[in-house]
Amino acid sequence: MAIAQEKMTKVCIFLEHHSLPPSPLNYQVVYTFVSQVNSDLSTTIDRAIAQGQIIDSVYIEQLYFDYIDQAHKAETTMVRNVDGVINSLSRSAHSTEKEIIRFASQVSDCVHSLDENNVKQSRLALETLSKQTAHLLTQHKQFKRELIKAKRLQERTQQQLLQLRKQHITDHQTGLYKRHYLNQQTQLWLGKNKSVCAIAIQIDNLDHFIDNYGDMIGEVILNKVAKQIQKYVFESGLPGRTGKDAFTILLADIDPETANVIAEKVRNGVEKLRFVSSKNGIKLPPISLSLGIAKHHDEKDFNKLARKASNAAYKAKSLGQSSFIAGQ
Repeated sequence: MAIAQEKMTKVCIFLEHHSLPPSPLNYQVVYTFVSQVNSDLSTTIDRAIAQGQIIDSVYIEQLYFDYIDQAHKAETTMVRNVDGVINSLSRSAHSTEKEIIRFASQVSDCVHSLDENNVKQSRLALETLSKQTAHLLTQHKQFKRELIKAKRLQERTQQQLLQLRKQHITDHQTGLYKRHYLNQQTQLWLGKNKSVCAIAIQIDNLDHFIDNYGDMIGEVILNKVAKQIQKYVFESGLPGRTGKDAFTILLADIDPETANVIAEKVRNGVEKLRFVSSKNGIKLPPISLSLGIAKHHDEKDFNKLARKASNAAYKAKSLGQSSFIAGQ
């Protein structure tokens, strides 16, 4: 009991220190970390703390999907297995139908080729065989009907799983990808020897909007910026929400200078946005962004590349620039 109480105290201290809400997901990840039962998770959090990385709810969610929740893998496996069974049944049914039709045709030809000189018993046997074949065909048609039902069920199940997958990889508030999906995609691209660039986008005055105009206005600002990001990188990259007021865009096989052009387009689009309070008609201040661009060199995962781009964004802000390319 004393050990459990000590762990709960450590969890509460961790949540409070990092200003994390006591949600079930945050609690589970932090409790697992405090309990030291998942060495990979513990190593990742210890490294993030040592490097001064911001530990917010978005990052905790990534850790949850990367190290604790394996349900999405089970869902993917289930879809693959169901697809395999259905496809196998379809091929088997098609092949069996062709064989039965061919056999029935041969039997029918045999019956019609008999004449009065044949033994009646032979004719009777062949007619009986023909009836059995017809019965077999009827059974096969029933099997096909059941197969069609199974395929429809499989299609509905697949749609439900696709919807679950969408919820699993996209942020419900902005519609952009979650951190853990960007991490998976980075590993995939690096495995294919693709060059990877990251654009970090920081909303510098989001807290100002929230503190002065309320959480609802803060959400509006967040969603407007997210839509501008989607608008300019819909086909060229993967946009994700990577922090309370931060976004990251992943780009494959694009040099930093081209990534900077894309980042400037996003910034220009956001600068054109205008907001007026519906209560008193007062114009709200413009949205301020800091942009950082980083190209993968020896970073082994998304977190390191995203941190490199984020540091470049902070550098841009400190220099009074709209954007900054890491390493230049």
